[in-house]
Amino acid sequence: MDLVQIVLPDGGRHEVAAGSTAGEVAERLGRSDALAVVIDGRPRDLTARIESDARVEFVGFDDPVGREAYWHSTSHLMAQAVKQLFPQARLAIGPAIEEGFYYDFDIGRPFSPEDLEQIEARMSELAAADQRVERLELTLEQARRRYEQEGEPYKLELLDEIPEGPVSFYRQDGFMDMCRGPHLPRTGLVGAVKLLSASGAYWRGDERRPMLQRIYGISFPRPEQLDDYLHRLEEARRRDHRRLGRELDLFHISDEIGPGMILWLQRGARVREIAEELWKRLHRERGYELVYTPHIAHSHLWETSGHLQWYRESMFGAIEAENHEYLLKPMNCPFHMMIYKRETRSYRDLPIRIGELGTVYRYERSGVLHGLLRVRSFTQDDAHIFCRPDQIEDEISGVLDLAFTLYEAFGFRDYQVHLSARDPSDPGKYAGSDEMWEASEGVLARVLERRGMPYRRLEGEAQFYGPKIDIHLVDALGRPWQTCTVQFDFNLPVRFGLTYVGDDGKEHVPYVVHRALFGSMERFFGLLIEHYAGAFPLWLAPEQVRILPIADRHGAHCEEVLSQLLRAGLRGTVDRSNERISYKIRRAQLHQVPYMAVVGDREATSGAVAVRSRSGGDLGPVPVEEFLARLRDEVESRG
Repeated sequence: MDLVQIVLPDGGRHEVAAGSTAGEVAERLGRSDALAVVIDGRPRDLTARIESDARVEFVGFDDPVGREAYWHSTSHLMAQAVKQLFPQARLAIGPAIEEGFYYDFDIGRPFSPEDLEQIEARMSELAAADQRVERLELTLEQARRRYEQEGEPYKLELLDEIPEGPVSFYRQDGFMDMCRGPHLPRTGLVGAVKLLSASGAYWRGDERRPMLQRIYGISFPRPEQLDDYLHRLEEARRRDHRRLGRELDLFHISDEIGPGMILWLQRGARVREIAEELWKRLHRERGYELVYTPHIAHSHLWETSGHLQWYRESMFGAIEAENHEYLLKPMNCPFHMMIYKRETRSYRDLPIRIGELGTVYRYERSGVLHGLLRVRSFTQDDAHIFCRPDQIEDEISGVLDLAFTLYEAFGFRDYQVHLSARDPSDPGKYAGSDEMWEASEGVLARVLERRGMPYRRLEGEAQFYGPKIDIHLVDALGRPWQTCTVQFDFNLPVRFGLTYVGDDGKEHVPYVVHRALFGSMERFFGLLIEHYAGAFPLWLAPEQVRILPIADRHGAHCEEVLSQLLRAGLRGTVDRSNERISYKIRRAQLHQVPYMAVVGDREATSGAVAVRSRSGGDLGPVPVEEFLARLRDEVESRG
């Protein structure tokens, strides 16, 4: 019997019979929780056979790959239920998403709440039947004939985009759906399912295409996990940045201005200003030079960068001026390339770090816009590092140092890290040589391993111009949010003809690293709102203190307290309304003001304030100077 050797993530080595399925090996190793397997970096079904020596990782529901397989399988279960209940429904797509899954259907009308209850009940029946899930492959022609017979126009359109077969399908009790997988081995592993909502969604996100009906759902191995999730979902609704943005007067979106265009109101703008000031200070301390670049540029620039070729559909239309075509910038990168290129560079000049808080514009379809998280105009905290090959590891490590310093300042300690690499089976999709890709992926991996940072390697998730590190911050509800990206670029330095003169007197192409830490100011602000449920810590709060006079005669002392507060570099206001003090306190709490300073006869006479905290705690009378000193200490410590 031929044997092959597998290596597990902990370094353990095992010999197994060549041709064993991953499921058989998982059972032998006692991994009854395994839902899928990652073989040499590629997610596979448990039915996949191990034919040669390989690195093998079994993943369960606590792993992102395992959850994706679980939720993708449940989306197929939903499609099976819908086709049984509504045979006239036409199938579109049904992916796993960050939390749960959805599927798009063409049914000719919206789904009703009663429909969702019926579909959910049928899904539970199908799961209880414990159907075996099989993977099979068809040629393109076989797949096309099948979908033509079934009258599935959306699947046929997807097939037209596949250059060559075979096409993988998954079958359960006669129901088949096209999918690359991986999937669960049987439907009985779906322990609890809940359909959350239904809404309209344009096919391919294009308002010129048919309106489909999208059903969102969630599933878990155990019912108690679903109960916990629904509780967290209710808490997430309470923290929804769109609702809190309105209630706390942080930002506004107006149809008269346009969807996806954000008005930062005074209170939200204060939070942004504080975040930007910290960002600028930390960057200057680390040797970044900050620049400003235009919002539009000649179309020739976007031809050189490749955006007109690769990114045109996500760019807004052209602006004509003096017989020239200009375009709103979707990215800041080409401008930074031109800043580097304007003079001859020596190896002694490197590294050069160029940073910018640059506003960009992208034509996102209206169906995908979502508050601050998906917009059409946003400000990226962009930077580009130009360096020599011998400097690259230190530069990337320095970016990570800066990122975590910044995140810890905002109260984030938990994170997930992904290393996106190219698909080794399809190297033609990527710019640059094999040697360059192997070297750059090795650099990113070494930096992460040297820092002792656990990470997941994602094959095939790299951009065509280079591998990248993505950091996902985990918020107070345990939800990951993608923020930082550290990206190699083999493309733009060559396109723009960037060089430096090396110590050998010859010209060399510099390494270029793209990086953004917040990702965008809008998305990061949405994250902050939801993480803190609008109750920002004192150092970040737009209004740190609200001074509350009990009666009009206390107004003069309140104004003096406000003057002292502002001179101390703190932020505050006086509530000059003619309301009762209990109403003023309640309103300040609803506005999430960290501290209230109540002034009555005793405080006005003694030069004090009666302090209350946001949570309703009465801290008693405190001399004004002592109160200000306490505030300054809390701000400096970012408590």
